[in-house]
Amino acid sequence: MYHRVCIATFLVCLGINPAFSQHVPEASGSEVAQHPADASDSSNVASGKATNAANRALGRKVRQALAKSQGVNVSNVVVRARGGAVTLTGSVPDSTQIDKANEAAKGVAGVKSVENKLTIMQQ
Repeated sequence: MYHRVCIATFLVCLGINPAFSQHVPEASGSEVAQHPADASDSSNVASGKATNAANRALGRKVRQALAKSQGVNVSNVVVRARGGAVTLTGSVPDSTQIDKANEAAKGVAGVKSVENKLTIMQQ
């Protein structure tokens, strides 16, 4: 095992990554070798940006719903949204606010699930 680590370290020092190295044939003439995924990279970037924008918008909607709900202090609450799944993290002054925040988040259009990781603030 020690010898494998030494060899791997040596190869990394030479700029060769032993775990991820691949042989890529060189293109002849004016041809350019392309990875199959390169053709769809621009559409992936566009859809990724749209997904990120939708996640941010949903997170804002949930945050607004929490702020509007009576009896929830959102000053220490972080909202993350990803594909309709919302995660609430941070702390609130008491346990009733944890339940209220959970219900408020579930009531927002587009929310598929809520993972509530809120804790009670230490006094």
